[in-house]
Amino acid sequence: MKKIRDYEIGIAKLSNKTHEFVFELDDAFFEHFGRELILGGKLTSNVTLDKTETLLTFHVDIKGHVRLTCDRSLEEFDQPVEVQEIFRIKFGPENTELDDDLWQITPGTQSVNMAQHLYDYSGLSLPMKKLHPRFVAEMAEDEDENDILIYSSKQQGNDTEDEDDSDDKDDTDPRWDALRNLN
Repeated sequence: MKKIRDYEIGIAKLSNKTHEFVFELDDAFFEHFGRELILGGKLTSNVTLDKTETLLTFHVDIKGHVRLTCDRSLEEFDQPVEVQEIFRIKFGPENTELDDDLWQITPGTQSVNMAQHLYDYSGLSLPMKKLHPRFVAEMAEDEDENDILIYSSKQQGNDTEDEDDSDDKDDTDPRWDALRNLN
């Protein structure tokens, strides 16, 4: 089983330039975080780190597939995953999360562990309703067959918008005509 330490980036030793890292996310990685959301998978994460004096910018690109349980049939299936995120860390007086994608760490911090971020990005890319691909195909067919219009505010046969200065006096309410004559 891979250790979570395998996903650490030693930032103290890096020079101020662009660095690239590749992380493999496999079944052992997902087992560490529990199997409630993702049962397993095979993902490759390319992390590009732009390091400056005051800011670390991580460009995270994750591709591959994860194994999920279908919400409808409880069958396991592979879901493709493709994620592109940007995560920033700035240096400051304390370790704190400033925003979803902006953290602050002390200048003495030696390394940053990317494991939790990679897991979170993978989990957030999943659809809310996890359906086996055969159900998704059935739903697409049903939607095509059942495309009916429930309500429309347009009058039938009239595609243009009504204007105030229209020549059709027959279509207007006579009360409005009386008000227009007050000028």
